[in-house]
Amino acid sequence: MNFSQNQIWLINFDPSFGHEYQKMRPGIIIENNFYMPRFDLLTIVPISSNILHLFELDIFFPKTQSNRLLNDSIIKTKQINSFDKKRFIKYIGLFENEIFLEIQKNISIFLD
Repeated sequence: MNFSQNQIWLINFDPSFGHEYQKMRPGIIIENNFYMPRFDLLTIVPISSNILHLFELDIFFPKTQSNRLLNDSIIKTKQINSFDKKRFIKYIGLFENEIFLEIQKNISIFLD
């Protein structure tokens, strides 16, 4: 599989505990492309189609031909995770650069 920053993949989040995201769901790869071939883990943030639960630092975005998601969704930038590449089930699509810049900004705020 060819992974790249800004890609959306269907990811198996299970097993999960407590308030962690569960089941198979989309996530966006946020890791720098330089590190991807060097390690077996990829760093992502999950995507949720439950747009009624928009919290601080979440990013709403509409479905587009580029991201190929089924619904308008939100990016949960406070839920940064690293998963083994074996959990990545299927490539879905890409985010537009302006959305990715907003993801980076919100993660920076969250980690500052």
